[in-house]
Amino acid sequence: MDVIRRFYNLYFSEDKELTERLKPILGFTPARISLFKTAFYHKSMTNETPGKPTNERLEYLGDAILSTIVAEYLFKKYPNKDEGFLTKMRSKIVKRQTLNEIADRMGLDVILSEYSMGKMSSAMLGNAFEALIGAIYIEFGYEKTKNYVIRNILMKYIDIIELETKDDNHKSILLEWCQKNGKEINFTTIAKFKLDKRDCFKVAVVVEGQEISTAEDFNKKSAEQTAASKAIELLKIPVTP
Repeated sequence: MDVIRRFYNLYFSEDKELTERLKPILGFTPARISLFKTAFYHKSMTNETPGKPTNERLEYLGDAILSTIVAEYLFKKYPNKDEGFLTKMRSKIVKRQTLNEIADRMGLDVILSEYSMGKMSSAMLGNAFEALIGAIYIEFGYEKTKNYVIRNILMKYIDIIELETKDDNHKSILLEWCQKNGKEINFTTIAKFKLDKRDCFKVAVVVEGQEISTAEDFNKKSAEQTAASKAIELLKIPVTP
């Protein structure tokens, strides 16, 4: 039945154009094309069509599946590493910035832009990526999805060896530097506003009462990380590569 669906979606479906564009990105032709189409509908895009399904449920499912697959992969890859190491490695892989970058490299931005009713953010790319993982899971089940993620995501877009030594938690690096040097530091939310009908945060890094850097993002934690990264550069804090 799925073979027939895939053939129909590729040649006769009203969504055949989307199917054609997804095939080289995913490496297969989806049978449940409506599910994969929903993966690109962010809640901010459906204001003009109330009641239209969004990708939130698929994103929720994909987030859980991806985290489980990565945890299992790392558990088997590093049989002698402790829980702390495995947890840090998983966090580096499934964090929002990494997922946004993977989605961009996959070319999801081209498809997502067609469904965007306003400004497309990098976070929306990561959301769509997780939603796609959820759709793949529904399409194939856990084992095939696990093999797909390991082969087409982890091995293709993630440099595991580099991640072992890379410390990209900029906020943690900055906090540690300030503590070692006896400096008072605060991350202050200086503004919260609406952008494309979504909450957006402007965060400042304040060291010894002086504003060092600021950053804006739809996610407060992401804004803090970006502001911390800018502060590290401005303060010329050495970072281990």
